[in-house]
Amino acid sequence: MDTPPFTRVVSALPTSVPFVGPDQIERESGVPFRARLGANENVLGPSPRAIAAIGAVAGEAWKYGDPLAHDLRTALADHHGVPIDAIVAGQGIDGLLGSAVRLFVEPGTPVVMTHGGYPTFSFHVRASGGRLVEVPYRDDHADLQAMAAAAHTEGARLVYLANPDNPMGTAWDAAAVTAFRATLPADTALLIDEAYIEFAPDGTAPPIALDDPRVLRFRTFSKAYGLAGLRVGCALGAPATIAAFDLVREHFGMGRLQHAGAIAALADQEHLQAALDFTAAGRKRIVGIAARFDLAVVPSSANFVCIDLGRDGDFARAVCTELNRRGVFIRMPWVAPQDRCLRVSVGDGEALSVFERELPAVMAAV
Repeated sequence: MDTPPFTRVVSALPTSVPFVGPDQIERESGVPFRARLGANENVLGPSPRAIAAIGAVAGEAWKYGDPLAHDLRTALADHHGVPIDAIVAGQGIDGLLGSAVRLFVEPGTPVVMTHGGYPTFSFHVRASGGRLVEVPYRDDHADLQAMAAAAHTEGARLVYLANPDNPMGTAWDAAAVTAFRATLPADTALLIDEAYIEFAPDGTAPPIALDDPRVLRFRTFSKAYGLAGLRVGCALGAPATIAAFDLVREHFGMGRLQHAGAIAALADQEHLQAALDFTAAGRKRIVGIAARFDLAVVPSSANFVCIDLGRDGDFARAVCTELNRRGVFIRMPWVAPQDRCLRVSVGDGEALSVFERELPAVMAAV
């Protein structure tokens, strides 16, 4: 039977998705994970206030959520010290990146990002027919100088920077990011993905400036706030740019449970601090595990640590596959030379103990 008449862009796309989820890996292997250390989730979980708020409105799930997310945007505006019209809320950073790509990218549009960077963004660009210009990492950091040069050479309409970076966990400070923006072409938009910014050292995030309509900043409730299962995020920028999201976004993309949970989580900054302390301790534990086996690590400003196995990508992939087979869910960077590493999310004590017990046997077997 003939396939439906997809667009030329869609028909040319490879049959792949950005990630294979842990649930699918479990289904395929038949082995439940004993340690879930591959999705950069916050295993401490959400604020008890958020859980209570979600429960309080669960009976109203038959109602659509407010398409303007007014109460959530008001809370976010107060938190960030910006006007409400400088914020759009949506289905996590992933959903908002998809909307942003629709705003700026059409078939053939050049888009600059790091080679091996967050694959969901590249997924959106390819789905819109954009032309990805991928710049290699330098010393496991996004190479800002090379990215700016590529933007000029290629006439890029869009540049994507994850800071802190995923999958490497490295970060540039605020001064470097600000200087980077100044070196881009005047007609190039900059998307700064700050999914992990709460875990980063003070001085990593530049001040939120609303006078440049070409800059968009993205934040999420999936990481530090422990609400990955709800899919809530926001973009911050100049009001004129934010208003354009209404042309392309899913207006009923979030429900009442998402709004209530996110507002309550944002109000509980004590729980957020507990999550940051938990993450700092977990990163230290992972660094200690690596040191026990004489393995180096990439310094991390996120809620995961990349452990350098000291070999090539084939070896790391074999280790990753065998760990998954033994019930330890781990992911890794996907291009060389960063694929020499395992990317280990901060987990609870038992999960990290399982990883510590299995790692030497797996490396020996591989």
